[in-house]
Amino acid sequence: MLVEGAIVDLDGARPGYVRLRGTQVVETGQIGTDSSHGTERRVHGIVVPAPVNSHTHLGDSGFQREPPRGRLAEVVGAPGGAKFRYLSETKARAKAAGAREALRRMAREGTAGVIDFREEGLAGVRLLRRAAGKLPLDLRILGRPLRRPIDPAELGALLDISDGVGLSSAREEDRETRRAIASACRERGKRYALHASEESREDPAEFLDPHPDLLVHLLSATEEDLGAVAREGVPVAVCPRSNALFGQAPDLAAFERSGVTTLLGTDNGMLNAPSLFRELEFAYVSQRLRHRGVSPGFLVKAAFLSPWAWLGRPEVARVAPGHDGPKLIFRLPADDPEYALVARATEQLIVRPESPRPA
Repeated sequence: MLVEGAIVDLDGARPGYVRLRGTQVVETGQIGTDSSHGTERRVHGIVVPAPVNSHTHLGDSGFQREPPRGRLAEVVGAPGGAKFRYLSETKARAKAAGAREALRRMAREGTAGVIDFREEGLAGVRLLRRAAGKLPLDLRILGRPLRRPIDPAELGALLDISDGVGLSSAREEDRETRRAIASACRERGKRYALHASEESREDPAEFLDPHPDLLVHLLSATEEDLGAVAREGVPVAVCPRSNALFGQAPDLAAFERSGVTTLLGTDNGMLNAPSLFRELEFAYVSQRLRHRGVSPGFLVKAAFLSPWAWLGRPEVARVAPGHDGPKLIFRLPADDPEYALVARATEQLIVRPESPRPA
């Protein structure tokens, strides 16, 4: 297959062609210079690395009703929020079925990686691993130990089966606990992450100690706070649609100005469908609505490019021979490819390299 139009990757957005053999990129270049001599199927569109959903809570995906209206703690807070009541009252089989359907949807829509914060200790991590089965997703599960004070045996067992730990917040976990968890993660080559400045501002001196591998939200962070995070080199996952349900929004224009490495996620399964295409469009349009516009290129990086470095697979974020990894082809106009990916992309426009027609 030969795709003519635009390439979007770590080298930027540019006109060009991509020649594929199956799912492998074998040739790229300027349009009209390919070596196929007109013998291969041609598609007009945009080639981009497959996206990563950089923040989910898939354990509550089976909760399919309208979520309660109220403060954040009343809906998703532990232990009495609607989310945690669902987790405690629902059988494991039903929770696994909800998570499996969410994962299947992401795979169908072209998402290739998922970073999940999984509650419920060891049982929660095992449940999500079983739900994922053999789906073609790079799934990273950040579990959460249940016992306080930290039980080294429980934490060690959790790290045996997870990719690290994802905590609720620095406000809910004292510094001694956070340092013990982060130290254990470092020793095992695993990741330490937490939510920060979600419902109200938290001091960066707190949530950056110990140094996290990933932060989530920073809704209430000041521009100075974002600068501190950028200087520390800590990526931040943002989830605008779920935030909007609580009357909040990340200031993505400030994120962009501050140079924070930003990732995009869809948050709790009980709040939103896990669609990065919806998330991209909402992020862009809601910023325009607030007269705090963010560039399409910034959002494209957040969904399609920056997460691959966090996953330890930076080569996936480049479209070139020898840079293997999942790529997507969108049957979209290539005049302004980053805007097209942000505002016009849907799974219905994806052309699979191995398929003769749109998926």
